[in-house]
Amino acid sequence: MTLAIFDLDNTLLAGDSDHAWGEFVVDAGLVDADSHRRQNDQFYQDYLNGELDVMRYQRFALNPLVGRDKDILDAWHKAFMNTRVKPMLQDKASALLDDHRKRGHTLMIITATNRFVTGPIAEILGIRHLIATEPAMEDGQYTGDVAGTPSFQGGKVIRLREWLRENNENLDGAWFYSDSHNDLPLLELVDNPVAVDPDARLEAFAREQGWPVISLRD
Repeated sequence: MTLAIFDLDNTLLAGDSDHAWGEFVVDAGLVDADSHRRQNDQFYQDYLNGELDVMRYQRFALNPLVGRDKDILDAWHKAFMNTRVKPMLQDKASALLDDHRKRGHTLMIITATNRFVTGPIAEILGIRHLIATEPAMEDGQYTGDVAGTPSFQGGKVIRLREWLRENNENLDGAWFYSDSHNDLPLLELVDNPVAVDPDARLEAFAREQGWPVISLRD
């Protein structure tokens, strides 16, 4: 297969679902508003700066899920999808996905955002293969910890290589689309790296390398 791999936040989506989830739980009154919003904003800035402590952030992001029953979490996520995610969907992103489908490529999302947030987003985009940061679970409930390697920065390469081994596949002719300099380890690995609405650091590097730089913003 030829893989067409996509980052999610600020690439396929016109916004960051991870940060948006933090805003959602604040606005829904599920956490202490001032403290959670302040930490959420600081973690997002750390991410933009390439300075994110990913394990510390993931424990923060997963904490509102701890000990909650599935029906409650499902209701929260349905409201989150309707109010936060659907406005981020982009027609040009859908067209790009369709183009790769028509070319017979296998679509995959690889994202640092956890699977609780991103699983339903991948479904609505029609993408079956998702590599996301995996929340740890015990007795059917989230523990607040991370299982395995977070798919962030070089962790995306580790997790993708695991998937390739498990599925007896390779990266021949693979594509990867991303907006962030945090994804340079994977962008440099594939045959067809594409910068999508990139941050300043990625745009400068992409232009130096002669990579395509595109926009999916409507």
